[in-house]
Amino acid sequence: MEKFIEIPNLPKGEVSLVVCDGRINSDVEYNLREMGIKIIKTNKQKLLYEAVSYHPDILFHHLGGDKIVIAPNVDDKFYYALEDEGFNLILGKDKIEGIYPKDVLYNVARLKDVAILNIRYTDEVLLDELIKRNIKLIDVKQGYAKCSVCIVSEDAIITSDRGIYKKALQNSINSLLIKPGYIDLFELNYGFIGGCTGFISNDTIAFYGEVESHPEGTEIKNFLNKFEKKHQNLSKGKLIDYGTLIPLKEYCII
Repeated sequence: MEKFIEIPNLPKGEVSLVVCDGRINSDVEYNLREMGIKIIKTNKQKLLYEAVSYHPDILFHHLGGDKIVIAPNVDDKFYYALEDEGFNLILGKDKIEGIYPKDVLYNVARLKDVAILNIRYTDEVLLDELIKRNIKLIDVKQGYAKCSVCIVSEDAIITSDRGIYKKALQNSINSLLIKPGYIDLFELNYGFIGGCTGFISNDTIAFYGEVESHPEGTEIKNFLNKFEKKHQNLSKGKLIDYGTLIPLKEYCII
């Protein structure tokens, strides 16, 4: 049996369904499927620039349970793939487009009752849904808030963004600040730690690539251990920013 993950990004058991960038390499796909995880792949969104054109965390935001706020201009195939899994899709107000900040409207990092986001650039519908749920909003300058944040627990993150790091500490969120770079992002200079990670079980965070390839890989693993989390490398080599691996369902026993 399966159930919807109630707290976005933070499953309580073994993950059964994830959304991934449609360009994930064969090793990533094989390893996820070997763990019994179903994959919904994104399709290219033509209005976005190439590097992020498939990134899940650009296209939608999981509110928890069966509720998702989704950009109104995502392709039909992806929309119906989520709907077929039983999700209640709430259309955002604004379309995602290639020019910043029109591509970060749904890029919100959610930790249980807290959301890290740039309020000015967040889609109005998504903002209203967060407020209705009494989610505490931590306003940051970084528009790519979810891309920049690896969620470790309900009150812990990893980021290379100093502004997010400072705001997190001010709001009693444990935070590890790492060096920017050392993560591939197609034709761009580098990607972000949030975009190469995501939970695959309650105590395991998956990495696109090898965490050991990062110069602060040891510090990252030690930080995960501090919060009783393990890591799982999904492929060999350098870390790759495919956009957050987003868990949506988990196995359950009734």
